[in-house]
Amino acid sequence: TNQETVGNVLRLNGGAKAVLMKGGHLAGDTLRDLLVTEQGAVEIAPGRQRIATAHTHGTGCTTASAIACGLAQGLELVQACTRAARYVDGAIRNAPGYGQGHGPIDHGWTMQKQWGPTADPFNE
Repeated sequence: TNQETVGNVLRLNGGAKAVLMKGGHLAGDTLRDLLVTEQGAVEIAPGRQRIATAHTHGTGCTTASAIACGLAQGLELVQACTRAARYVDGAIRNAPGYGQGHGPIDHGWTMQKQWGPTADPFNE
């Protein structure tokens, strides 16, 4: 696919061991994020559906930070990317709706009272 090809070019030319190709700006209702490594490409959290909203400001930085947190917690790269994608999806769904344009996502959505101390908001 084009995503995989571009991911490999970026990985090889940039010296990275892995490249996450986010599909949020591609056409279609189904999101396709690919993690490209020297072992090939893996689709992250397959079957995710686009969320109809303008409130997506900060998704890239949030995804990167969430992946870094997962890796620091000892998750494997695919697990960290999958958990980050689900976290960002939830943050988009719970966006507060500020402003007229591309408003921010809700970074604190997992802290909402409804989840409780033992709930897993990533497996709704």
